[in-house]
Amino acid sequence: MEDEQKIVIGDRVLRREDLFQGEERARRERAKLPFEEKIEILVHLQRLAYGWGRKRDVIIWEI
Repeated sequence: MEDEQKIVIGDRVLRREDLFQGEERARRERAKLPFEEKIEILVHLQRLAYGWGRKRDVIIWEI
């Protein structure tokens, strides 16, 4: 299978299939997180978006 697409991430070389399996595994792990932790992660991402994009229309939830 010399036609397989390879993806280089840092010093790792992955097959496309391996990358998608890793993403699916990570998605399943995140799905198991408690709801409260998911909300905390969302608020953290909102703060990152606010500071990174310098857009003032980003809403940051108060928890």
